[in-house]
Amino acid sequence: MRQKLARVLGGVAITALVLTSAVACKADSGSEGGGGDKAACDLKIGFFGPLTGDAAGLGIHMRNGTKLAIDQYNKENADCKVALSEYDSQGDPAKAPPLAQKAAGDTKVVGMVGPAFSGESEVAGPTFDEAGLAVITPSATNPTLTTKGWKIFHRGVGNDTSQGPAAGRYIKNVLKAEKVYVVDDQSAYGVGLADEVKKVIGTPVGQDKIQVKQTNFSAVVTKIVGSGATALFFGGYYTEAGLLLKQLKGAGWKGTMIAGDGVNDANFIKVAGQNVAEGTILTCPCAPATAAKGTFVTDYKAAFENAQPGTYADVSYDIAKIFLEGIKAGKTSRADLLAFVKSYNKAGAATGVTYKFESSGELDPAQVLVWAFKVSAGQVVPDVEIPKA
Repeated sequence: MRQKLARVLGGVAITALVLTSAVACKADSGSEGGGGDKAACDLKIGFFGPLTGDAAGLGIHMRNGTKLAIDQYNKENADCKVALSEYDSQGDPAKAPPLAQKAAGDTKVVGMVGPAFSGESEVAGPTFDEAGLAVITPSATNPTLTTKGWKIFHRGVGNDTSQGPAAGRYIKNVLKAEKVYVVDDQSAYGVGLADEVKKVIGTPVGQDKIQVKQTNFSAVVTKIVGSGATALFFGGYYTEAGLLLKQLKGAGWKGTMIAGDGVNDANFIKVAGQNVAEGTILTCPCAPATAAKGTFVTDYKAAFENAQPGTYADVSYDIAKIFLEGIKAGKTSRADLLAFVKSYNKAGAATGVTYKFESSGELDPAQVLVWAFKVSAGQVVPDVEIPKA
């Protein structure tokens, strides 16, 4: 009897051991990158950029594009979802380091859409690089970001060596402005963009600097009006651009403001006022998001209370889908997903751009384009794709 009972109990123990081992193996295989196992089903993609503050209008559309891609993925993969982690930098480089540390410290975060701006990218980059966290920015355009030696940084659009010269060519060839004043906000983005414009237009009739969050531009306004400039290029973001232009027009200036993608947002019109903003030219190393391919525009409007997709919403959507495609393919560690991004070579569903990155992290130059937009009747509307030099 004892021997029989011992054999029964032994059999139960062996069966339990086999079942426990099988479960453990399944969990281990998921953590090593096998698609669909539970251990790889609680991963996160981050979004890093301004969601509150003066520049939130730009960041919210990028976050929304990212969220749309993740929500669609989760609907199709209900048994193995991916979460969105948001890191609200307010567009302020001073706030970026602790946010970067928080993201890097969460090992479930395996890919980052952003940082959105160049200044925050400069200070967050070293932390992400040390953590081996793959980064694809949809909008940070300062050219020096790909010269830092970071292994993790990729750019989903052209940089300011494409946007700045294109803006300069528009000023020379379309506006035919002979007297151009140049102002920047002293940010990494604003200075870099303004410098590239000056290389094309030559010596401006005058140039000056302002500060982020500055509200009184009387001294700069006096200089611009007195210079006889018929065009003003502004390197910076939409809040300061709107206030500066409002004060310029209030002083009787009749010229045209040209600015880059940091101003290319409907909130610029709200800050400046519709009549003041009318005719302003805004460039972007991107195509119009409102004319994106496939069902993106319809899906975006359905998801976000009928809102039109803003600048870089479509780029962010495509970037998020790169990470999601990698996760679906079993690239569930940071190292594996980074390698997946580096070897990626496919067209985005929304932009149609082929996302193929050079060794530096720059987008393949053949895929870079720059558009000019115009403020017309209270809206930012596409004007023309600016030809390459």
